[in-house]
Amino acid sequence: MAAGRAPESSNLWIRVWDLPLRLFHWMLVAAVAVAFLSSEEESALNDWHILAGWIAAILIIFRLVWGLVGGEHSRFSDFIRPSRIGHHVSGLLRGHGEASLGHNPLGALAVVPLLALTAATVWTGAFGGESSEELYEVVAWTLLGMVGLHVIAVIVMSLLERENLVLAMVTGRKPALRHPGAVDAKPPRAIAIIVGLLVVIGAALLALQYDPAAFCASQC
Repeated sequence: MAAGRAPESSNLWIRVWDLPLRLFHWMLVAAVAVAFLSSEEESALNDWHILAGWIAAILIIFRLVWGLVGGEHSRFSDFIRPSRIGHHVSGLLRGHGEASLGHNPLGALAVVPLLALTAATVWTGAFGGESSEELYEVVAWTLLGMVGLHVIAVIVMSLLERENLVLAMVTGRKPALRHPGAVDAKPPRAIAIIVGLLVVIGAALLALQYDPAAFCASQC
């Protein structure tokens, strides 16, 4: 078990997900949802489509950086470990789903393609031009399919691991009883927060340089 801070005095909860990661997660959920709901020209949300895309782009850039400098369980090095997958899957097949403090091995595998597909959707939509419209649609619908599988997997794993994974991503905490001996995750350092903010600001400025109307929900 990696070293970290001692659990809260009540010993009821373990801090797992840092606030920047949780904000990223739910903002990306909102951005992707708005992007899909606004994709048709006759949609009432159509004016928000480009804005949602640029927000998703900034969030992806932030997540790539946060995966290097963020809190303990936000870092890619903490959860992208293919060697754990076999043991995890065999446990599930035997009906013994072990609760994971951070991302479980299969959940970790989902993070990479979801980030990659979101980035590919934004890239083909913003920079592909008319020649990439078909590719854009294929990538976007593939992303939607992956999102659907991810939602189903979260529900199933919540049942198998007997803990609410959605609630954990809201509060940032998991019950200590499900993780005996665990300690609070190491939080992000102050310099990591500063780096994250600078990355968001820098990405937003680059987006505005490419598209001055990037953050307009209607004609500017």
